[in-house]
Amino acid sequence: MISTLVAMLKRAKDILKTEGLKPLLTRGFDFVKVWFLEYGDYYLYEYTLKERNEADFLPQIQDFTLKIISSNEEADKLAEAMGSDFRRRFVTARSMLDKGAIAFCIFVKGEIAHIGWVALSEEAHKAVDNLPYRVDFSNNEACTGGTETIPQYRVKGLMAYGYFKRFEFLKEKGIVVSRNAVAKSNIASQKAHAKFSPRVYAEASHLRLLWWHFWKEKPFARSNTHD
Repeated sequence: MISTLVAMLKRAKDILKTEGLKPLLTRGFDFVKVWFLEYGDYYLYEYTLKERNEADFLPQIQDFTLKIISSNEEADKLAEAMGSDFRRRFVTARSMLDKGAIAFCIFVKGEIAHIGWVALSEEAHKAVDNLPYRVDFSNNEACTGGTETIPQYRVKGLMAYGYFKRFEFLKEKGIVVSRNAVAKSNIASQKAHAKFSPRVYAEASHLRLLWWHFWKEKPFARSNTHD
């Protein structure tokens, strides 16, 4: 908790320095509002992991590198080597790594451009995505979430490539099914996911008021696939 607060203060300092007071106050208000109340409608996706051609998912960008980070020790070494720390921008990243989540970071010329997460346990799932859809970790299932692309690097295919690398990683780990939730309002994300032909097995609604969670799933009567 303390480390997250420290990271938040550092991030606030960065925003104030690079963008000014108004954007800082706007983001601060949005953060406080979300802390009290969250509501959303989602599609629940299931992916069967299989061989795919990397060339079909390469982003439209040059000079990028992808790093897989599974601990804060690895993140410390990466920050020292690169001269920048992705955790400074993504303030919950330190806590997520401590809880077993695995970060897939795409850097462009040494700067973070995209991040996505993988969870191989229930604790990591709660860190990556607080939506309580079921994942059977004991039966070779996993989930993904926490995906974000820095605004100036959007619409370049980084999300699809990041998912390709995450699915490849999970397949090599012996995982057979990956699950995640996509907001109904997030059309760009749905388009990226459609490249992997997922089965859309349910829709769900989530309401969080402070620490109270309300979750409702409605399975589809028949199999739906996004092609």
